Amino acid sequence: MDSQERSFERVNQKRRTRSELLRAARAVIEKGGHPSVADVADHAGISRATAYRYFSTPDELIREAVLDGVATNITVEPAGEGTDTAQVEKRLDKLVTDVFKMILDNEAVFRALLGSSATGENQNRRGGRRIAWLKEALGPVENELPPREFQLLVNALSLVMGIESMIVMRDICDLDPKEGEKVLRWTAKTLLAGALQNADAAHK
Repeated sequence: MDSQERSFERVNQKRRTRSELLRAARAVIEKGGHPSVADVADHAGISRATAYRYFSTPDELIREAVLDGVATNITVEPAGEGTDTAQVEKRLDKLVTDVFKMILDNEAVFRALLGSSATGENQNRRGGRRIAWLKEALGPVENELPPREFQLLVNALSLVMGIESMIVMRDICDLDPKEGEKVLRWTAKTLLAGALQNADAAHK
């Protein structure tokens, strides 16, 4: 296993550990409890020292657990046969729309989470769920793009999904939710079309 593979596996392991802690926190919360970080670590079968490296306070853990539960409602439409661009565009459009609605419905909590990151209160890397969703939505065209270009597209599209996008649309551009959503959907569609056009031109 080379260094890049080891690095990739470490990232995956960290995500799995984080997910286990969040699942355990939700399980305790659903039973009516207000768990401490130590309680959640014990429930998940993970060392307390490890848990505190991911979540320093109970409030941070509970907030993330609630958001993680909300995010489980986001699903990517199953891919059909082949690499139909229109199909991928539809999958991406639905994903951007669904994530926007999720953020809008839980805006206060997402803003609080972003605020804790911006002030340095939360030193941990956030979940990065949007990256996994985007890779799944774009899966049918992944082989149409060089690996570096595919990752570039995923990274660019991540800018149109999340509380950061909502803040730009509402606070900076002064758009109502309907108009903000329209701009983000248009941006995603344009980025996808541009990447595929560039790849097609490179093959000619």
